[in-house]
Amino acid sequence: MSNRYQSDYQMGHAGAGTQAREIDQGLRKYMLRVYNLMSSAVLLTGIVAYYVGSNFQDFAFLFQGGTAWLVMLAPLAFVLVLNFGINKLSATAAQGIFWAFAGVMGLSLSSIFVIYTGASIAQTFFVTAGAFAGLSLYGYTTKKDLSAFGTFLVMGLIGLIIASLVNMFMQSSALQFMISLAGVGIFAGLTAYDTQRIKHMYFEGDASDTMTKKATMGALALYLDFINLFMYLLRFMGNRE
Repeated sequence: MSNRYQSDYQMGHAGAGTQAREIDQGLRKYMLRVYNLMSSAVLLTGIVAYYVGSNFQDFAFLFQGGTAWLVMLAPLAFVLVLNFGINKLSATAAQGIFWAFAGVMGLSLSSIFVIYTGASIAQTFFVTAGAFAGLSLYGYTTKKDLSAFGTFLVMGLIGLIIASLVNMFMQSSALQFMISLAGVGIFAGLTAYDTQRIKHMYFEGDASDTMTKKATMGALALYLDFINLFMYLLRFMGNRE
């Protein structure tokens, strides 16, 4: 190889290597942003839930009559607005709705501090955090395409929702046990799948607003995985007051 072509060859490889490193660094920064948003939202939910749960007598009026349904369904409304309106929302508005959702979710979950002991809630939280970290790391590092697995999990999630609605009327303890068991498995799998999906959503050329929206929606997906995994595990590990 002539010196000229050897030089061109080396420069080409050096340029490709630099570009790959830049993309890798950008991806790590993007994923760190997603995890920071998600963990901050979990923290906000926990603070609100603990405060309301510890002063439940003062907030009891929120969980009576029609207001109780409003508290229960409000988080779903925020999720629907984000999922169906994200393209029309500004990045600032999307993040504002995300934080409002995390706060309202804390209000909705505050009753766990009345139902379960604080020690069992803390224990379940740390177990959930450890499991979530391992599952998310697997989703980030695996070379296996989890998209087909994700389709199966989404179908399972739909079945889980239907079964939960049916059991609201049946009040079957056996069915409730099966729902809880399936819930742990489904949201464990979704944690790995969503992490890989969020990773593949990254594109170096995205504008700042687009990147912020992607990070917000990614954080929302992982937040929902974490909270649902925690709630289903709490049904097994929680000690009632």
